[in-house]
Amino acid sequence: MSKVQLMGILPTILVIDDEIRSQESLRRTLEEDFTVFIASSAQDGRRIMEHESVQVVLCDQRMPETTGVEFLQEVREQWPDAVRIIISGHTETQDIIAGINEAGIYQYILKPWHPESLLLTVRAAAQLYDLQQQTQSMNLELRTAEPILRQRVEKKREKLRDYFEFSRITRAAASPLNAVVDMAARVASCDIAVHIAGESGTGKELLGRAIHYSSPRSGRAFVIENCGAMSDQLLESELFGHKRGSFTGAFEDRIGLFEQADGGTIFLDEIGDTSPAFQVKLLRVLQEGEIRSVGSSRSRKVNVRVLSATNRNLEEEVQRGRFRADLYYRLTQFVLPVPPLRERKMDVPLIAYDLLNTASKSIGKDVAGFSPETLDCLGRYHWPGNVRELQNEIIRALLLSEDTHIGSHLLSAKVLHAAPEEEVTDMQVFSGMNGSLKERMEMLEARVLRETLIRLRWNKTRASAELGLSRAGLRSKLSRYGLEKKIG
Repeated sequence: MSKVQLMGILPTILVIDDEIRSQESLRRTLEEDFTVFIASSAQDGRRIMEHESVQVVLCDQRMPETTGVEFLQEVREQWPDAVRIIISGHTETQDIIAGINEAGIYQYILKPWHPESLLLTVRAAAQLYDLQQQTQSMNLELRTAEPILRQRVEKKREKLRDYFEFSRITRAAASPLNAVVDMAARVASCDIAVHIAGESGTGKELLGRAIHYSSPRSGRAFVIENCGAMSDQLLESELFGHKRGSFTGAFEDRIGLFEQADGGTIFLDEIGDTSPAFQVKLLRVLQEGEIRSVGSSRSRKVNVRVLSATNRNLEEEVQRGRFRADLYYRLTQFVLPVPPLRERKMDVPLIAYDLLNTASKSIGKDVAGFSPETLDCLGRYHWPGNVRELQNEIIRALLLSEDTHIGSHLLSAKVLHAAPEEEVTDMQVFSGMNGSLKERMEMLEARVLRETLIRLRWNKTRASAELGLSRAGLRSKLSRYGLEKKIG
């Protein structure tokens, strides 16, 4: 089953391996970033290629009916756009090298492979596929008259500027986010380093995109690198590039993201997770405006604006000696603190509707909106995962929905049972601070009544039966706790 992102469908990869353990290991490594198709044989692989649009083929060399190289030769002839990768043991290396040119293999991976390295290779293969498609499209456009080409390019730029402009960042009229967006709009045109601080899932990358597309660099590249959970060597290769043969697995020259972003902007996410050793190398790049590819003896000048982000407190990291002070001051010429979602509850309904509309279009399921009780529950929950958690909750409810509106009964238990901050204080009283036993019991009773009615879609008959109350007894309690007016 294909996975769906809010911004589109995940890249597709076909994995061919006859060993079940290896299949599952590859699936776990790749499934967060790709739609993964699994085949146990070349025949199954052909069948999938005939019916699915596959961007990357990852094939084991040793298979019962044919070798991986032989199958990838066939793929090259019938599906030339697919990027081809092969996995092999050390004893099969010579066979692989002999067939690289004939099969057009992008890269081969030796066993035992490392998940991080394999994922990086497959991501690069998917980017190569996209680049090939863009190149073909550009070549087609170049055959047209030059004035028409310029108009098309400018229209594409205008579309991006419009899509990522600050006014499209969803927020309420009284939202604390307004002050942050206003500051970001002011510094967008200034060619300085901006650091965006905030918890994970608060929309730091979206704010970074808005800064780039409102800046004089908007006509050039905007590239992103997540610096977290990546080894120094891989991160250095990703950002600065590498020369062929500079390390194991470097079978060709690679252009780094700093060079790709020359004249544009690079967004370094989770910069607080980088090691002190890598921080030294990044500081040199920022100070000198030069990059040196891994394995190269020559430096190259680049003109790149750096935006950075982290969910860590960088000032505290500097004080504890985990982040270099000189790099900190290079990156934080201007700091934008993004408030978490729990501090801007007035934004939740607006963001929820935006996420629902986008998800509905992506999934192809038409749902008009939310019931009042659902919005009430969404507003009560504290969203430790911020907008990303809200997005997941809405997609889950949308997939389960069979109505025109998403009812509160479709929400997960943690959201359905959430209490607002004032009720959290009341529950602390109940658990042993102040208040009589009667007061605490009444507080708990009112909460159980409300949660039961929400879960049963305010069906009084079912609620009274579940709670062991008569209809008259339920009505009396609803009136006593002021709940009757909420259900009409």
